[in-house]
Amino acid sequence: MNGVIDLNEISINDEDKFKDECGVFGIFSPEKNLDVASLTYYGLYALQHRGEESAGIVYSDGVTLTCEKAMGLVCDVFNKKKIGEMKGHAAIGHVRYSTTGCSEVKNAQPLLSKSKLGDIAIAHNGNLVNAEVIRDLLEDCGYMFQTSIDSEVILNLIARGAKKGVEKAIVDAIQAVKGSYGIVMLTKDKLIGVRDQNGIRPLCIGTIGNSYVIASESCALDAVGADFLRDVKPGEIVIIDENGLTSINFAEKTKNSTCSFEYIYFARPDSTIDGINVYTSRVAAGEQLFKESPVDADMVIGVPDSGLASAIGYSKSSGIPFGIGLIKNRYVGRTFISPTQEIRERAVSVKLNALKINVEGKRVILIDDSIVRGTTSKRLVDILKKAGATEVHFRVCSPVVKYPCYFGIDTPYRKDLIGSNISVEEIRQEIGADSLGYLSIDGLLKTLGHSEFCLGCFNGTYPVSAPYETEKEKLER
Repeated sequence: MNGVIDLNEISINDEDKFKDECGVFGIFSPEKNLDVASLTYYGLYALQHRGEESAGIVYSDGVTLTCEKAMGLVCDVFNKKKIGEMKGHAAIGHVRYSTTGCSEVKNAQPLLSKSKLGDIAIAHNGNLVNAEVIRDLLEDCGYMFQTSIDSEVILNLIARGAKKGVEKAIVDAIQAVKGSYGIVMLTKDKLIGVRDQNGIRPLCIGTIGNSYVIASESCALDAVGADFLRDVKPGEIVIIDENGLTSINFAEKTKNSTCSFEYIYFARPDSTIDGINVYTSRVAAGEQLFKESPVDADMVIGVPDSGLASAIGYSKSSGIPFGIGLIKNRYVGRTFISPTQEIRERAVSVKLNALKINVEGKRVILIDDSIVRGTTSKRLVDILKKAGATEVHFRVCSPVVKYPCYFGIDTPYRKDLIGSNISVEEIRQEIGADSLGYLSIDGLLKTLGHSEFCLGCFNGTYPVSAPYETEKEKLER
């Protein structure tokens, strides 16, 4: 590589972002007075940003579990007629971006299994770093796998402990796996939520009267009219049935290490995770970024959508006016057909375009949440300069991304991370910015209010022993 990344070798249409993981949702109505299928649909709709490849719902009528899932967005997979036919008192749902297992319908979740314990379904957000080892051991013992995703490992571990009863089987299964997970499970008469002992992936609980809701983010609770109750604690299993909610702590030593990228990019700004409001944290990150990396300019703009709150914070702290400089085409989604090379050479800006009337003749500070490969950053600087910006100062509201993530985020290999291979000054030159500044790790922690977060993608220190990078291909197979 010789210390230089040729950005022209990477498609400018690739999203220069960490890919979202998954979103999970569950609801249990003991009085059977709620339309759980419709509420699960709206809950998943609120979590669509966490996964756009597939969507699924499993519902219980008290006797059997039924699964409906397919590839596509929530609104593509389900319609009013299908939702109207899904009658029951409990349900779980899942939206997926694949981080393990290939993107096909057999790997879509929830997974539904039949065992001596009866029907049981699982929806999982996260990655199990020891799934491959456990899978091999289970296969040696005669267990069959129908998918290539790590979530099925948990189901087979539960089936293996069936004679102990469902609760003990779940506890034993969860204690055997390592990694990150926010899980909802469903039996014919129980809704179960599980959060990993480091709290890497988020999970929260809400109520609608006497009914309970479990979701990856609090925005999904708001979407269905649920009142926020609390976050699921690291190392906690919550079991909800007709008698209410009970809690089991399956890990003695727990330390909250929530993924810092939930606040930087993944979560919706209207969500609150572990007591920290996402929008507020992003505004604070912009304020801190100005303190660490000030520059004189005429206006501050943000990259839609996750850079906007931080741009407001940077403007507030600096006194430089905030403005709209980039317009996002909100109809470019997962089915977008990438332009040919010929069309790209004609400089067609389909996803983002500059608001020329605002940026022409201006010195612009451009705020984004992160730089992963550098491809989109280079493109944005070019768009703004072609629109007449006299200077483009790039500011990033996260530290330099130097390491991959193994815990449920689809990240490039280290060799593909621009921050891992060249210096900040060399990155500035590659993306064509007039100056470049990142938020420090200390600055990030200051905006979040404490230090108990997973920062592995920034400093290479993970809350769970991660596999060697040569094994990353196995995790994302």
